[in-house]
Amino acid sequence: MKLLTLCGFLMLSTTALSQTNDDSFLRTLLESRPDLFSAVLQHPDQNEIQLLYTQINRDQNQVPHLTTYGYRVNETRYFYPASTVKLAAVIFALEKINELRIPSLHAGSTMITGQQFPDQTSVEKDSSASSGLPSVKHYIKKILLTSDNDAFNRLFEFVGRAEMNQKLHHYGMKKSRILNRLAIGDGGEASKHTNPIRFYTEEGQLIYEQAEQYDPKEYPLTLQRLIVGKGYFDHQEQLVNEPYSFENKNVFTLPDQHSFIQRLFFPEIFPEEQRFRLTPEDYALIYTYMGILPQESKEPRYDPNEFWPNYAKMLYFGREKGSTPPSHIRSFNKYGDSYGFIIDNMYFVDFEKKIEFFLTAVIQSNEDGIYNDGKYEYETVCYPFMKHLGRIIYEYELNRTKNYLPDLSRYQLKVE
Repeated sequence: MKLLTLCGFLMLSTTALSQTNDDSFLRTLLESRPDLFSAVLQHPDQNEIQLLYTQINRDQNQVPHLTTYGYRVNETRYFYPASTVKLAAVIFALEKINELRIPSLHAGSTMITGQQFPDQTSVEKDSSASSGLPSVKHYIKKILLTSDNDAFNRLFEFVGRAEMNQKLHHYGMKKSRILNRLAIGDGGEASKHTNPIRFYTEEGQLIYEQAEQYDPKEYPLTLQRLIVGKGYFDHQEQLVNEPYSFENKNVFTLPDQHSFIQRLFFPEIFPEEQRFRLTPEDYALIYTYMGILPQESKEPRYDPNEFWPNYAKMLYFGREKGSTPPSHIRSFNKYGDSYGFIIDNMYFVDFEKKIEFFLTAVIQSNEDGIYNDGKYEYETVCYPFMKHLGRIIYEYELNRTKNYLPDLSRYQLKVE
């Protein structure tokens, strides 16, 4: 596989970053198709819907000017961000490597994770890599292709909880926080400790050693809807007839997710100090593995029955099985799904029709009010909503007049 070539694309420019707090545009658009959206529009609170859509208008110099429309966006109303936090770990891990400024250290260096605090686990091998060894680069591929939980946890441990949240605050994302590893019941004192890590050259020489880190901070946020439902299954799979608590869990607000992906794909429109500290090679790696499908990956390889083409694509594709996206359309996205929430955050490109837009959405369906029971209406409510939402925005973009068509060549993936 050949990655994109992005050398020299970070040019200085300015643009308009405008946003409207008026819900009427998206509400009117959704209400124009009651056959698709009437059921969820009748229960927007129950389904926890929040939406952000950004139009992109290029000028004669190809500088993008962004106009954002929202629907029911509320940064204080909690939703569980699930795997969407993994994109932050991807970027911050690459930033950390660049900021260490160690000549022989790079994303492909062998990364060995140790263990020191109780219940921590170590990693010395990775059978999905051709070398058989773990690395930041390979973890990034697995996160972006199939949302691998262990890969996120290892990058979380490398960056460290304190640095993860310092970086969020540096980029103005003070209403978000990343406190926990995923899918291992991480919380409390254990989540404040991250593993010792060592990096080696291909020849086995030690490059960099990072001791276990401890973060004593709590990162409190005042949020609505942290206590929800009427029951939940605990770690012993026993039903507890009490509301479920999301206190002390990760927070990644919809505006922060939307800003995150805009900053990633249009760094040049942000002030230099607010751009991610990434190299052209870093951008190429992220763009490629956000955009390609599991079966297009040569390393790691995936069983198409387990990870079908649309496995990680919620918006526009609805995670449908049995179909493959056309090659001229790419969704550069990071989704999340857990506790009945489906979230997706994407930069959408149609190379043939010259269409591009940003779309970020969250919806939940948990009709029985029980958490951790695995009974959520993903197939009947959430996936169809995400598919139809992406397509109604796409249809709108097809008919929207643009003075200048975009040059999308820097996002063209070259898969060999």
